[in-house]
Amino acid sequence: MQKTFTDQMGREVAINFPPKRIVSLVPSQTELLFDLGLDTEIIGLTRFCIHPIEKFAERTKVGGTKKLNIDLIKDLNPDLIIGNKEENTQGDIEELAGYFPVWMSDIFTLDDAMKTIEQIGELVNRQPEASYLNHLISAGFNDLKTLALQNKIDKKVAYLIWRKPYMAAGKNTFINDVLITNGMENIIGQERYPEVTLEELKTSKCELILLSSEPYPFSQKHIEEIQSSIPNAKIMLVDGEMFSWYGSRLVKAVQYFFEFQKQLD
Repeated sequence: MQKTFTDQMGREVAINFPPKRIVSLVPSQTELLFDLGLDTEIIGLTRFCIHPIEKFAERTKVGGTKKLNIDLIKDLNPDLIIGNKEENTQGDIEELAGYFPVWMSDIFTLDDAMKTIEQIGELVNRQPEASYLNHLISAGFNDLKTLALQNKIDKKVAYLIWRKPYMAAGKNTFINDVLITNGMENIIGQERYPEVTLEELKTSKCELILLSSEPYPFSQKHIEEIQSSIPNAKIMLVDGEMFSWYGSRLVKAVQYFFEFQKQLD
């Protein structure tokens, strides 16, 4: 049966419903598909789609999120490809869309993430499972907001994602929305992922600097390096998947952030 959906870029996507041969191009959305109960339907994924690891090992790897193996994807002959505007390159998506149905997400907030879970659930005929995940996420993050207000966290924060040069998550990003939900104020005024200097962070009177585990693998030695330049800030290593993965990982993120907030007292 043919069925038409509208993706988050406003494109109409007609698929054979329900899809039986899916290629997923984004790690968090791949994990979501498995958590929705799909298994053999997922025939291809990227080399970064490592969760769940036992499923990763069994699937064809179609390259990286930003450098896809187009010929291999053509050989797989999917009846649905699921990607993301930020994670995948426009050229790759446009080429693939010339051959296969390609559904794209475009996510900036927790509300966007839950809408994506709902829409992907509809796309793959797993609406009840998607609704249950969204129930858990909504309840959990509402509790986190309440806890942050009660504990008056209100920290001025910078979330670093890269080194040499330092880059931070700015406004109009999913990470920024997660920071706000946990009671923090992002001191980075620019949008997306601007370069920053330690002197700029020091001048801005940043109280908390979070060093992400991805895409750059910050470690303890980087805490010491930054602390020497900004002695008055609290510096923490954090799990980048919890702050930036916007699929079913958000269910696990709730408990992570309950523990995270305790460390900010």
